[in-house]
Amino acid sequence: MTELRSMRKIQPLAAAALFFLAATAGTVSWAQVRESAAAKAAAGGASAPAATAVAASAASQPAPNRPPVEQRTLKPGDYIAAVVNSDIVAASEVVQRQERMKEEAKRRNENTTNELIHKQALDGLIDERVVTTYARENGPRVDEPELDRVVANVATQNKLTLEELRKRLVTEGIDFKRFRENLRDQMLSERVREREVQGRIRVTDGDIDKYLEDRQAALQDRAQLNIAQVLVSVPENAPANVVAERRARAEEALQRIKGGEDFAKVAREVSEDANKAKGGEIGLRSADKLPDVFVDAVRDLKGGELRQTLLRSPAGFHVLKLVDRQMGKASINTIVQTHARHILLRPSEQLTPDQAARRLAEFKRAIESGRATFEQLARANSEDGSAQDGGDLGWVGPGSFVPEFEEAMDQLPLNGISNPVASRFGIHLIQVLERRDVVLDNKQLRDQARLALRERKYEEAYSEWMKDLRARAFIETREWLD
Repeated sequence: MTELRSMRKIQPLAAAALFFLAATAGTVSWAQVRESAAAKAAAGGASAPAATAVAASAASQPAPNRPPVEQRTLKPGDYIAAVVNSDIVAASEVVQRQERMKEEAKRRNENTTNELIHKQALDGLIDERVVTTYARENGPRVDEPELDRVVANVATQNKLTLEELRKRLVTEGIDFKRFRENLRDQMLSERVREREVQGRIRVTDGDIDKYLEDRQAALQDRAQLNIAQVLVSVPENAPANVVAERRARAEEALQRIKGGEDFAKVAREVSEDANKAKGGEIGLRSADKLPDVFVDAVRDLKGGELRQTLLRSPAGFHVLKLVDRQMGKASINTIVQTHARHILLRPSEQLTPDQAARRLAEFKRAIESGRATFEQLARANSEDGSAQDGGDLGWVGPGSFVPEFEEAMDQLPLNGISNPVASRFGIHLIQVLERRDVVLDNKQLRDQARLALRERKYEEAYSEWMKDLRARAFIETREWLD
């Protein structure tokens, strides 16, 4: 079963959570559930000879304190690769996982051995079964009406009626009952993981004091910049004639300003930036909250000076003016909140990370060329609870998201769209809509620090939890003939 970890509800100031488990939020994609159910189906509906072979193999193995294994049989020709508590890992699952990992390694030009890939595939499946079996015994109950709603949402997400979903499962060789139980396992696993990992994380007042002291020290000599821009956007992979036309338009705007026209007037007339109504001014903000290319471009300018040449970025051509530079006046109580949206694709056996990234890159091209809107693509494709809102994540402050997501988001200009961004939750396409400065009181500041520290400590707590869980589990691996 593909492990889907949900994002914690970590937004400050009572904002909504960023990511939810797809099943819990009712937005499970076909790719997610198909692999999980198909893998489990390999352990169901076999002939009597296959069942006899499994029983004989099990009888030949020593099994002190063996828990009762769920009564499953394998498809003819399949074998048991591992017994994990009351469940099994089928050899066919390991082979399927290995093939996917080999394809991904080949695309990345990575040299790896068959032995290493086999170990990683088997260990990953065992870890998934360890969590699933533990969750079945210790997780909160998932009642039938709730499961019915999730199944209905799966059908809706895939633009199918319930009857069409059943027929689709039959054509894929997936038993409907097994499909439902697989969804139940996903929901249980996510809830137990969230509860127990969060319960292991401890953030003390001393931790918060140290975090805030470090932030204040880092801000002492950090400049705050107010940059104004005229943006002439360039679609990704635009042909040379389009790039030349956009460059000429930006160059004309630059020459008008050099000739004495008011920067704000030119920005309002020419710029495609969301701040054009404000004369292109982004507003005073810390340099670390601005795109690096902007900070580097105005590094040698004084307040009020115009950059004499165009800046080329992935977004297009920029005419830049440094409106103001303030040194050492930043306060940790003043934060920059970002209003962003995203599209999330979760890799699975049917959708590798590389394939997800290529698909998101195509989404970006479609948006920039005007063939689709971000909101439309998010509603139709995103595997996150925000999909129904067009991927909208609302206003969030620093420390709200996992570092890899937040770092990519902070580098984007207004209305900028990222390249595909990988996080432990999947692959994202991110767009920044707005930014604003917000002053926090001390309680809000400490609450935000606590959230950021919990996020920092999550990976370590999760690793320790998995180590403990696996140490307590009954795991028996077996050899089989390929």
